[in-house]
Amino acid sequence: MMRRREFLAACGALIAQQVARADDAGIPLVSAGGLRSALEAERGKLVVLNLWATWCVPCLREIPDLVRIERELAPAVVLIGVSMDEPNELESRVAPFHAKYFPDFRTYLRSEREMDTIASVVDPAWNEVLPTTYLIGPDGKVVKRVQGAKSYAEFRALVAAAL
Repeated sequence: MMRRREFLAACGALIAQQVARADDAGIPLVSAGGLRSALEAERGKLVVLNLWATWCVPCLREIPDLVRIERELAPAVVLIGVSMDEPNELESRVAPFHAKYFPDFRTYLRSEREMDTIASVVDPAWNEVLPTTYLIGPDGKVVKRVQGAKSYAEFRALVAAAL
């Protein structure tokens, strides 16, 4: 029978291996604490935080518009995505999909088992609707929650109002 110390060492090795694979794929895994840190690093800017998934068709339609808005309004606006796909789908699904369709989209893949754990960083009342986009003001507080797909014009107006 494996001892506790051996078990913890084996778990640590598996986690390190998973993080290394995430780095190789260009999509880091992110925990709730890691997302808090990423958002904190962008204080002073308007952050557009987009929760998306490879299986969410409306998500995939709006990502190019969000990337375009970030390009137009940088450095005042920063786009951060979090894929809500399963953490074990990094290599098989998320990384290839991201590389093929949205290589310029700064995104993470949740490492948390439950989607709510990541979303609760900015919205404890998140109702698991995808896509969900949060406009987070320079002070780090959520200015607007947007659920469901929006057009470029709708997002552009919301971002302009938040600036």
